[in-house]
Amino acid sequence: MLDIRMIREKPDEVKARIQKRGMNLDETIDSILKTDSFKRMLLGEVESMKAEQNAASKQIPQIMKAGGDASEIKARMKNLVARIQEIEEKLGEVDVQLKDMMLSLPNLPDEDVAPGDKEGNVPLRYVGEKPVFSFPMKNHVELCESLGMIDYQRGAKIAGAGSWLYRGEGARLEWALLNFFINEHIKDGYEFILPPHMLGYQCGYVAGQFPKFKDEVYWIKNPTSNDEKFMLPTAETALVNLHRDEVLSTEDLPRKYIAYTPCYRREAGSYRSEERGMIRGHQFNKVEMVQYTEEDKSDAAFEELVAKAERLVTELGLHYRLSKLAAGDCSFSMARTYDIEVWIPSMEIYKEVSSASNARDYQARRGNIRYRGQDKKMHFAHTLNASGLATSRVIPAIVEQYQNEDGSVTVPEVLRPYMGIDVIKPKA
Repeated sequence: MLDIRMIREKPDEVKARIQKRGMNLDETIDSILKTDSFKRMLLGEVESMKAEQNAASKQIPQIMKAGGDASEIKARMKNLVARIQEIEEKLGEVDVQLKDMMLSLPNLPDEDVAPGDKEGNVPLRYVGEKPVFSFPMKNHVELCESLGMIDYQRGAKIAGAGSWLYRGEGARLEWALLNFFINEHIKDGYEFILPPHMLGYQCGYVAGQFPKFKDEVYWIKNPTSNDEKFMLPTAETALVNLHRDEVLSTEDLPRKYIAYTPCYRREAGSYRSEERGMIRGHQFNKVEMVQYTEEDKSDAAFEELVAKAERLVTELGLHYRLSKLAAGDCSFSMARTYDIEVWIPSMEIYKEVSSASNARDYQARRGNIRYRGQDKKMHFAHTLNASGLATSRVIPAIVEQYQNEDGSVTVPEVLRPYMGIDVIKPKA
C-alpha cells in the first residue's frame, strides 16, 4: 500500500510513476484525495465535538454542586453524543471506501525504471557462452523422455495438462538442485523455513496479490466449516507474513529467510512451442529468498539477492542474461525487478529462472511490519525477494546446454556430489 502522505504532497508524481506501468489511475487518485480530505474534515469535527463534550463533563458537576441548573447543557450534550455517533459511523464508511481505493494502486516503480511493458526490458549483461553443437541437438522434451527423466504422459494422465512426473535420474536431478540451492543459502546465513502450503487470505493481502488477483490462485474450502485457504503461488507469500503486525529493532535486521515449496499456479500458459514440456506448469518447485531490511539498507540487499541468484546459475555453468524489467513488466507490488534468464538452445530464447524484486515498504504497510530505528521512531520495513532458484526451467536448460552427441547429458560439476554420477545416459 502506498503512503497517503505522498499522495497528498506529490499527487502529480504519483500519477506519472503509475503511468509508467501503462496504467492511468488519475481519476482514482483524485477520488482518494477528495475522500481523504472529507475524512480529515470529519475527524476534525469529531475531535472538536469531543473536546466540547469533555469540557461539559467537567462543567456539569460544578454547576450542580453550586446548586445551578445543568439541564440545558445535558440536553445539548445528548444531541452532541448522537451527532458524534453519527459522524463516527460515517467515518467508518469513508475509511472502507478510502482503503478500497488505496488497495487498487500498484507500487510506484523506482525512478530509474523504464516506462512501458516487456518491450522496455533492458538486458544488463550476458554471462557465459552460448553452447555450440557439432551434432543435431535435441530439445529438452526429447532428452528427458529418452533418458527416462520425465514422464509427461503419465503426469498429464494423473493431474491433467500442464503437469509432469519426475522419475529416475530426473527426480534425482531435481532433488540435487534443491539441495544445492538450500545448502548455498544456508552457507550465506539465511534461515531455512518450510512453511505451510495452504495460507489464509491475509497472507495474499499483505503480499499484494489480493484483492486484485484473488482469482488467480487455487482456493480450498473446508466442507465442514467456513474456513477457506489458498495454495501458495510462491513461498514469498508466506515469508513476507512472518513478521506481520510485529515491531522489529535495528538489531533484528536484516532478517534473511529461504524456503523450499512447490508453487501452485492456476494459469499454466498456452500450448505454444516456447511453453512445451516443463517451461510452464500448474505446479513447480522453487527455493525462495526473502529479506526484511531497514530503508537505507534496501538497495544493498537487492544487489545481494541478484548476485546470489546469478551465482547459482554461474556455478551450474549455464549461459544466461540479466535483465532489468520495465515498469509494466514488474509485478503489482514491486518497485523494481531484475530477471535472471537462462538460454534454452532449442527455442533460441531466454527463460526466467529467478526474479529479484524490491517491494520497498509497500508490503510492510499492508502487513504493519515496522522497526524502531536508531532515532527511536517507528519506520516501515522494506521487503525484498528473489527466486533462488525455480527448477522447472533450470532442468530444461541443463539437459539442453549439457547434451552430448550420444544422447546423454553431462551432470554439472556442482551437482555431482548430490547425484553420485557424472553423466545421465540413455536407457536401454
